[in-house]
Amino acid sequence: MTDPKGAPGAGLLDRSGSCLVVIDVQQYFLDKLPLDWREPLVARIAWLMRVARILDIPIIATAEDIAQDGPLVAPLMAGLPAGGQVFDKQVFGLHDQPDIRAAVTATGKREFVLVGLETDVCIAHSALGLLGAGYRVAVIDDATASPPPHHDIGLARMGAVGVIRTSVKGVCYEWVRDLATHARVKAQLNVPLPAGLTL
Repeated sequence: MTDPKGAPGAGLLDRSGSCLVVIDVQQYFLDKLPLDWREPLVARIAWLMRVARILDIPIIATAEDIAQDGPLVAPLMAGLPAGGQVFDKQVFGLHDQPDIRAAVTATGKREFVLVGLETDVCIAHSALGLLGAGYRVAVIDDATASPPPHHDIGLARMGAVGVIRTSVKGVCYEWVRDLATHARVKAQLNVPLPAGLTL
């Protein structure tokens, strides 16, 4: 999807065309991060999943090599829609795995918003694969992570080739767009904001 000027990164993200993708938020990968990053990261992702569900935005979730690295962490499992599947990802770039690629296609969406781990590997590979397949891709800077300095390196790599970089707050407001929807989302969330997040 491009704007009238043809720039893939231009224009606001549209909730009617969006899918949220939660990538590999497993304890194995969280344990690589600085201790003070871990809980806030999971809280921001869980909060954004709640927003997506309120706005009827589909969610695709993956966990890498579940038998070896463990499941998606419990707070995010709880945030999936009833019957939501976690794909057992055996590749770094999710678009390269046939069942996940089929799930991407089945959403009918053209914009994919990526959160999770790790920024410079599975997030970057997935973003670039989706971008190469013709989708519009956004990565959420404060809802992705990799041990420093690799988080910043991964974000720079993606931004340089047209992946949209924004924040949890930014994508929330792009999805919401108007005061009536904002009030509805706020009322239905009915939970405190994650620490450090302001709206």
